[in-house]
Amino acid sequence: MNKWILICITLLSFSFATAQEEPKTGQDLKVGLVLSGGGAKGLAHIGTLKIIDSLGIRVDYIGGTSMGAIIGSLYASGYSGKQIDSIFKKTDLEILIQDELPRSAKTFYEKEDSERYAISLPFDSFKVTFPTSISKGQNVYNLLAQLLLHVDHIDDFSKLPIPFLCIASDIEKGEQVILDKGYLPDAITASGAFPSLFEPVEIGKRLLIDGGVTNNYPIDEIKAKNVDIIIGVDVQDDLADRDKLKSAMGILSQINNFRTINDMKKKKKQTDVYIRPDIIGFSVISFDKGKELIKRGEVAGKNQLEALKAVAAQQYQKSNLKPVKTKDSLAINYIHLRGNDKYTRSYVRGKLRFKTPTKISFRKFTEGIGNLAATGNFTGIRYKTWKNEDGTEDIILNLKEAPNTTFLRLAAHYDDVYKTAGLINVTKKKILFNNDVASLDFIIGDNIRYNFEYYIDKGYYWSLGLKSRFNAFERGINYDLIREDNSNPAINRIDVKVSDFTNQLYAQTVVREEFVFGIGAEHKRLKITSETIVPSNENETIFEKSDFVSSFGFLRLDTYNNKYFPSKGIFFSGNFNWYLYSSDYNKNFEPFSIASAKIGYATPLFSNISLNLSSEGGFNLGDSSVSSLDFVLGGFGNNFINNYISFLGYDFLSFAGDSFVKGSITLDYNFSTKHHFNFTANYANAGENIFDSGEWFTKPDFNGYAIGYGMETFFGPLQVKYAWTPDVEKDQLYFSIGFWF
Repeated sequence: MNKWILICITLLSFSFATAQEEPKTGQDLKVGLVLSGGGAKGLAHIGTLKIIDSLGIRVDYIGGTSMGAIIGSLYASGYSGKQIDSIFKKTDLEILIQDELPRSAKTFYEKEDSERYAISLPFDSFKVTFPTSISKGQNVYNLLAQLLLHVDHIDDFSKLPIPFLCIASDIEKGEQVILDKGYLPDAITASGAFPSLFEPVEIGKRLLIDGGVTNNYPIDEIKAKNVDIIIGVDVQDDLADRDKLKSAMGILSQINNFRTINDMKKKKKQTDVYIRPDIIGFSVISFDKGKELIKRGEVAGKNQLEALKAVAAQQYQKSNLKPVKTKDSLAINYIHLRGNDKYTRSYVRGKLRFKTPTKISFRKFTEGIGNLAATGNFTGIRYKTWKNEDGTEDIILNLKEAPNTTFLRLAAHYDDVYKTAGLINVTKKKILFNNDVASLDFIIGDNIRYNFEYYIDKGYYWSLGLKSRFNAFERGINYDLIREDNSNPAINRIDVKVSDFTNQLYAQTVVREEFVFGIGAEHKRLKITSETIVPSNENETIFEKSDFVSSFGFLRLDTYNNKYFPSKGIFFSGNFNWYLYSSDYNKNFEPFSIASAKIGYATPLFSNISLNLSSEGGFNLGDSSVSSLDFVLGGFGNNFINNYISFLGYDFLSFAGDSFVKGSITLDYNFSTKHHFNFTANYANAGENIFDSGEWFTKPDFNGYAIGYGMETFFGPLQVKYAWTPDVEKDQLYFSIGFWF
C-alpha cells in the first residue's frame, strides 16, 4: 500500500513539474514607439498617447525627433498621456517660443534699452549682420528642465522609466546624431532646434540642429533595440499641390519635404501600427491650435483601436508607471559657473537675484535665469542639478557668452511736442571693462537731440553710470507761466525754445532684489528763450540761461508688466535734487532742493479690463526764486525732461508751481490682441507752497478726462487720445507713434 502511495506522489510531482516547465502559447510583445517631428503638429502625439494609455499598452522603447522627441521624452520620464495633455494645455507655447521675458526680469537700464529701439542688429567690424535665430529657446529649456527634474540624475537614457533616444543633426557634417546619453533637456532641445526659429545647440564638440533635417522618423534606430512591434505616429506634411506653392517659404518647405516623404514610403511599410493624424490645415507654428491637434491625435488613435487592442492582448505585463509629481522647488547649496570668461561671478549672481545657500521655488530660479538672459550678453544658458549627500543640490550653470559686442539700433517716433524724430543708436559692450556698455543715441528730425550713456554693471555691488544728453524743442505756451510782472497784458501765448544740456555721474545698487537706490552728481545747462517778445536791438528774449550743479538721490521700483498699457504690477519713483550752485543768469539763486515721487498700481478687474491708479507730487525746499525748474503740468507724454508733468485735458505746459499733487485713474480694455481702448481721469492742484498752505488737500483746481485707443506694434505703441476739461473751451487731440525717446 505504501508502495502505491509513493508511486502516486512521484507521478503527481512529475506532472506538476512538467506543467510548470511547459512554454506559454503567447508572446509578451516588446513595443517600440516612434514619434515623428512636425513642429506644432506634433501636439497630436499627445492625443494618441492617451489612447495607448487607456489600453494599458506597455511601451518598451521610444524614439522621437523634434517635437516627437519632446513629447516622447516626457512620456519616457514617466508622465502619462493625460498628464502631458494637462501640461501643454496650460502652457502658452507662442509666448514660450518667442522667449518673451517679463519686464521685471530687466534692470532699469535694460528696461529703458528694450523700450526705445524698434530694430537691433549686430554691427561688429562695421558690418551689419543678422541674428542666427528668432529665439534662443531659453523659456522652452526652462520648462523642460523643470518637468524633467525628477530624472535629471539619469545620463543614460536607456535607464529612464521607458528607454529613450532622439535624433539631432550635425550642422557642420550634415549627418544625423543619435542622442541616447547625456543631459536629457539638452538632448531634446537640440533635437527640436528648428533652423532659423531656434539657435543651434552645442553638445560636446558638435553643433546640433533639428533632427528632422536628417531623420524625421527614427524607426530603424528603434527596431535595432530588439523590439517586436512598432507603433508609429506620423505628423509630417505631404507634398503640396501648385495652388499652395505661392510663397518662397512654401516652395522651400516643399523642397525640404522631398526627402522625408520619400523616406516615409519605406518606413511606413516597416511600421506595424501606423497612426496618421489629420493635420491638413495646420503648420509647424500652429501652437495656438494645440487643443484641436491633441483631439485629432486621439481620433487617429481610435481609428487604429482594433490594431492597438491586438497589441495590448499580446502583452502579459502591462504598463505600471506611477504618475510623476513635478518638483517645484530647489534647495541650492552652491552655483558652479562654466563658460563665463568676460563676466564676473558677482555680475552673474547679481543678475540671478538670489544668494546661496537657499531654498527657492523653481519659478524664482527661472526668474533669475530670465534676468541673466535679459542682459543679452549670453546666447545660451544651460544648467543641471548635482545632488549632494545632505539632500541639497548644487547648480552647474553653463554659460555661452554672446560673441557680438556692437549693435546698430534704429527707431522712429512722432508726438505733439518733439514732432517727427528718427533715432540712430550705436551700442558697444566691453569697452573698458568686461561688464560695461556704452550707448549713443543721435536723434534727427524737427528737433536735434542726443543721449549718451555709459554703465558698469556690477550686479549686487554698486554699479556706476555716466549720462549726457541734449534735449531741445519749441512750443507755444501760456505767457503767464514765465512773466514775472504784468507787462504786455495783451499777450496770452508766446512761442518758447527750451534747450537742456544735462550730465550725470551716479552709482546705484539693488535693494531687497527689486528696488534700485542711487546717488550722484549733476550738471545742467538750461536755456529758455522766445522770439515772440524781442527787446530792441536783440534777436530774442532770454528767460533763463544758467548752469546748475546739484547732488541727487533716487529710489525706484517697477514691476509693471507693460510700460505703456500696464495691467498688473507696482511702480514707484522717488527723486531728490539738492541744487548747490548756479551761474545765476537772473541773479536770484539761493541753494534749494526739489523732491518728487510717483506711485502707481495696476491690477486686472476682469479678463480683459484692468485698472491703473497713480498718484504723484513734488515740492521745493528753500528760498530760491528760480522758477525755471518748477513743476509744469499739461499735455500727453511719456518721456518728459526736468519737471514737466503730463496732464490730460490741457495743452502742453499749461499750469505750474513750485509744488503740486496729481492723481489719475485709468480703465483699459484690451479688446483684441495688442489693441486697447482706455478712459483716463486726472486731477491736480499746483501752485506756490501748496503743502504749507494745505491747498494740496482741497478740492482739485484742475481736472481733465480722455478717451483713447492704443495699439502695440514692433516699433512701439500707436496712441490717440481725445481729451477735454470743463475749465478750457478747446478740447485736445493727442497723437503719438513709436517708442518714446
